[in-house]
Amino acid sequence: MRLVQVLIPQGRRENVLDSLDEQGVDYAVFEEVGRGDFEAMVQFPVPPSGVETVMEGLTKAGVRDDTYTIVLATETVVSQRLSALKERFPGLRISREELHARAEDLAPANSTFFSFLLLSTVIATTGLLLDSAATIIGAMVVAPLMGPAVSASVGTILADRRMASRGVTLQVTGLLAAIATAAILGVLLRETLLIPPGLEIREIPQVAERTSPNVLSLFLALGSGIAGSISIMRGSGSTLVGVAIAVALVPPAATSGLGLAFGLPSVAITGAVLVVVNLLAINLSALILFYLSGFKPLDAGEQEGVRASIVSRITVIGISLAVLSVVLAGVTYASFQTASFERETQIELQRQFDEADVEGVELASVTVDYRPADLLLGNQPRVDVLVGVPRDLDVPPDLAQRFDDHLTEQMGRDVVVRVGFIEAQISDDAETRPSLGRLAPDRAPVIRHG
Repeated sequence: MRLVQVLIPQGRRENVLDSLDEQGVDYAVFEEVGRGDFEAMVQFPVPPSGVETVMEGLTKAGVRDDTYTIVLATETVVSQRLSALKERFPGLRISREELHARAEDLAPANSTFFSFLLLSTVIATTGLLLDSAATIIGAMVVAPLMGPAVSASVGTILADRRMASRGVTLQVTGLLAAIATAAILGVLLRETLLIPPGLEIREIPQVAERTSPNVLSLFLALGSGIAGSISIMRGSGSTLVGVAIAVALVPPAATSGLGLAFGLPSVAITGAVLVVVNLLAINLSALILFYLSGFKPLDAGEQEGVRASIVSRITVIGISLAVLSVVLAGVTYASFQTASFERETQIELQRQFDEADVEGVELASVTVDYRPADLLLGNQPRVDVLVGVPRDLDVPPDLAQRFDDHLTEQMGRDVVVRVGFIEAQISDDAETRPSLGRLAPDRAPVIRHG
């Protein structure tokens, strides 16, 4: 429930009370003893979804924008008379006035916003380098990105150009600042002993996750935008939803910055693409949900213009998102193809060894180095095969080439095969034979490339 307090302008008392009577709202009237512009204050309880309708009636009765109107969230209201109001105003959607106020509260001052965002980026960058999911999640709690994401859409819907512009500006400049912060931090860390020299950040799982974005990334961003909108409209869970929005934006921004710091353009570009895609998806889903929820400007004369602006903005964001989604679709396809190739290669080589059935010879391991970027760039897959053989067995000198020819024929793709051998000693009792896979790989010299 909401408790609404309205100061009634001089000469409008009767119209205001008639409007409340027509809407079946119980109220209490207090004589105003302050400024002479008002003759009384009226106070009444109403469900959240009814505030907007009641206020529209009061506006027609003469309650202007310069009148003081206070909407308070009440803990408890005990009255059997409220049942009729609840039936008349079902649902949980708040009024546009309350929506506007909440959006303003969520967008902090610039100094506060950038302070928390840069601290969040530092923590997230550290979490990426440490491959620590817990640290990254902790950084998201600090990130203040929900406010700008929501206020940009709310400002557009309610024709508040200042709020919409500030929301967009904070998002864009904030994420650019996050990328720059991660890049500077990465450069500084490379000059210290805090990270090992020659660190390959692309091999870090948390970084690799953001450098191979796929279509599924859209679901995170779209879901975060919808959840953020619902949490504002319903007034619940905004803090946790803010974490989800930050997860979609800050880690890929930090990844892009690390790509710049380590001189890896592919990492920087893919991270930046993921940031842009998620940013567009969050704003698009929030804008559509607010629009479908029926929010509109208080001034009826601005409604047509706002509707055209919303349609135009949704169209532009939708087209941009569709274009970038082609990139995600390509990465998704490449990831599927490389994963399928790796699995099929391992199965095919294992089948070849099983059919050969040479006593004492075992396939210790098969490692396929084939990434989505290799597929998109046309690079050949590299297959590393580790074979365990008895000391007295002569190994064909062209074994790597045989594997190469066989895989090229079966898989329909040129490959590069490298074979390494483990010298094995096998006892007479097969049950006590040691596992070749457990022998140290560094004892196996690589003897041939194909």
